[in-house]
Amino acid sequence: MLSRTNPAARALAAAFAFFVLTLAISGPARAQEYTAREIVDSGHRFFGATSGGLATIVEKIFSAYGLPNGYILGEEGSGAIVGGLTYGEGTLYTKNAGDHPVFWQGPSVGWDFGGQGSRTMILVYNLDAVDALYNRFLGVAGSAYAVAGIGFTVMKHGNILLVPVRTGIGARLGVNIGYLKLTQRPTWNPF
Repeated sequence: MLSRTNPAARALAAAFAFFVLTLAISGPARAQEYTAREIVDSGHRFFGATSGGLATIVEKIFSAYGLPNGYILGEEGSGAIVGGLTYGEGTLYTKNAGDHPVFWQGPSVGWDFGGQGSRTMILVYNLDAVDALYNRFLGVAGSAYAVAGIGFTVMKHGNILLVPVRTGIGARLGVNIGYLKLTQRPTWNPF
């Protein structure tokens, strides 16, 4: 009965059909990404005076992994004598899904000795939904802290990459393998 309606109604129906078809073809909306300048500026505000090498590290990360679609700013503490534990908390920032509290904890094992307290920025890649962040992310880390230092690691779960950038204080030396478990609420259970 569309042929008997007026031309404006037919045009509106055609436009609606085109809109629905476009949504079906394009799939879910792509998450908005952060530029290197946005990340460096946020890192300088967060890390303060210890962020001298931040721009160089962010440049290396961006050349290897591209633009993140989220990042976490927080603090963590960790220690190890062969086996280690890490606990942290912060806020996830996204352009299209808002800000969310996040906690992380995890075990590690390896040739690793000492302890550190760190301010941490975690770049988040390929995050399609905030709930997908609450998983275990496996990675290999190396540390060489003698009073202060800055460094990054890469951790993965499925398609999602986390790249923690840490600047901290402490005395730690080693290489380990472990994971971080990200949660919505704090927990003492690292497993």
